[in-house]
Amino acid sequence: MSPSFFEIVQLSNGDYALRRIDDDSAPLVKISFSEEAREMMEDRDMNVAKAMIAAGIEAVGNVAHDIDWEDDELEATEPQPSYTLH
Repeated sequence: MSPSFFEIVQLSNGDYALRRIDDDSAPLVKISFSEEAREMMEDRDMNVAKAMIAAGIEAVGNVAHDIDWEDDELEATEPQPSYTLH
């Protein structure tokens, strides 16, 4: 299997997305900022989106080895909330 390469793109609606370079299907991740957030960032929204995606990738790498995949498959059948409050 050949390695995948990713790119961060700005979508036509202003959102940012992480996608595979060789695949035009749905992005792996999308980031949306409100107008208020965009104004506070003063044209640094692309840099913030890059940092958010990098932090997400790092977090996945840190926890991936701790996941018990068999337990997760059992939990997948339980109803999940439509949002997560952090």
